[in-house]
Amino acid sequence: MTQQDRQFTERANVWAFLRRLLRYATAHRRWFIAFLCTIICVGICDAIYPLIWKLYLDNYIVPQVQQHIAQHQAGDTPIINPMWLLSYGAMFLLNGTIQAICVYFFVKYAGFIQERVMYDLRRQMFVKLQSLSFSFFDKSAQGWLLSRLTSDTERVTELISWGLLECTWGLTMITACMSAMFFYNWKLALIVATTIPILVLLSFKISTVILLFSRQARKINSEITATYTEHVSGVETNKITAQEKRVSTEFSYLTNTLRSASFRSSFYTALYMPLVIFVGAVGGGIVLYVGGQMTLDAQGALTVGTLAAFFNYATQVFWPILDIAKFYGSTQHSLSAGERIFSLLDEQPSIVDRPNASDFDTIKGAITFEKVSFAYTRNKAVLHDINLHITAGTSVALVGATGGGKSTITNLVCRFYEPTEGIIKIDGEDYLNKTVHSLRNQLGVVLQTPHLFAGTVRNNIRYGRIDATDAEIVAALNLVGATQFVQRLDDEVGEAGGYLSMGERQLLSFARAILKQPRILIMDEATSAIDTLTEATIQKGIAAMLEGRTSLIIAHRLSTIEHCDRILVVKNGAIIEDGNHQTLLAKHGYYYDLYSKYAQQEFVEHYHSNET
Repeated sequence: MTQQDRQFTERANVWAFLRRLLRYATAHRRWFIAFLCTIICVGICDAIYPLIWKLYLDNYIVPQVQQHIAQHQAGDTPIINPMWLLSYGAMFLLNGTIQAICVYFFVKYAGFIQERVMYDLRRQMFVKLQSLSFSFFDKSAQGWLLSRLTSDTERVTELISWGLLECTWGLTMITACMSAMFFYNWKLALIVATTIPILVLLSFKISTVILLFSRQARKINSEITATYTEHVSGVETNKITAQEKRVSTEFSYLTNTLRSASFRSSFYTALYMPLVIFVGAVGGGIVLYVGGQMTLDAQGALTVGTLAAFFNYATQVFWPILDIAKFYGSTQHSLSAGERIFSLLDEQPSIVDRPNASDFDTIKGAITFEKVSFAYTRNKAVLHDINLHITAGTSVALVGATGGGKSTITNLVCRFYEPTEGIIKIDGEDYLNKTVHSLRNQLGVVLQTPHLFAGTVRNNIRYGRIDATDAEIVAALNLVGATQFVQRLDDEVGEAGGYLSMGERQLLSFARAILKQPRILIMDEATSAIDTLTEATIQKGIAAMLEGRTSLIIAHRLSTIEHCDRILVVKNGAIIEDGNHQTLLAKHGYYYDLYSKYAQQEFVEHYHSNET
């Protein structure tokens, strides 16, 4: 089962979604108010230009032309007053200066808001990922998560900042232009106003189609990212199994599907713009025709300046609509990206502290399973009615076939998952009544494939104990037999420990686990990446690690668990044998057969090694 995105399919939910996005911008109230004020100021300045032009024509140019005609007819020389020209030029200059200053500030505020919202979203998503349970990551590909933090976040923040800028400016321009037109001539204003509902209708119709294909494109894009990440990481496996052609064909299918969905989304987005231009041109043409008749009317129903202003307004009022229309198409992409972001932010962890849960004191390490059953998915139980008691300080090995439930038992002890049925107790207390942090803080876990973070050897070892001293780090290295790192604490390990061999990474993970001084130590195939010679050198270290603490060990090399106090044979989700090494061999049961096959295999490998 893969992670599903939340979809805002109903119109009311879309508006609720947009309001949620807006809350991220309004969280920075001072900057947001200044941002809106400067945008509105720019819109008003744009609407003032036609008014200045109207006054210039009606109050100066037209009267001056009429006066000059009369003076020419009378044989006089026309007199031009340059101060009037300068005064209207100064009006244009002042309006342009105010507008330029406001443009500077709204661009500055838009950039600030975008970066702050991007920071807020990414921080919230990262914190959310740290809080989510293992079950979430079981159904979420890395590429799916990566695209939320990168491309999706960028799309959403563009909507909140630059998109909000265009919308606010457009609405301001439309309001100011329509107000001025209705003030000077309501008949011509109605002609322009009738085109706006047509554009709104087109918006809702076409945007529905754009949103559909946009969602498809974003979903497929995430699948492509996940597939790309998976197969680049697993390129060695693809080559070993000769699957390069098959996976390339599958990837091509995904990219072709993405191309088809993206093309359709772009087609309808592009179609929207010409329709807006066409409707605006029709409206402007009607205004020019009707307004021209009014101006030529003998009664002078419309002045030349008013006609010029109307034509400017009729032209200008459609540019903000065009900008909104252009943005509306990209908004659909932002909405679908936002759906995916909020699907992550709204995800709730399945493992949480109960109300009034208390902290564990220092754990002694007694572990009890009482009729514990567990299923990762409903009706597919992995463990069945497990009853088990482990005394504090006991070393317990778990053996059995792959998929039998060994790792599930250790995952339940770590509370990465919780029992579907039954109770797990630590030191006699139901661990569901205790905080998760106080439990895991006293656990040490060494996995089959250890993960190292980019940084130094020192920082990786003390990852679980930031306050550890160099002396304590060196002691941990010596204990696990990783003495070669004592003089290399400042060496870089590379991304995911890429500068080190798998065995060296495993040694560092041993040191990291033991540095915490855990009360319960879990090793899941912890020596599988270490060669036999290296393993032999650290056996004493492992024995020292196990001393005095409860230990659960999963190992495929049965020679490494012979010294354990107890060995549990797990098969098909149940414990079928329980005892120490000698006792289980004496029973001639499942463990006896398993150990016999292992001993035979070890003998053959050793024989061939000597022959070589």
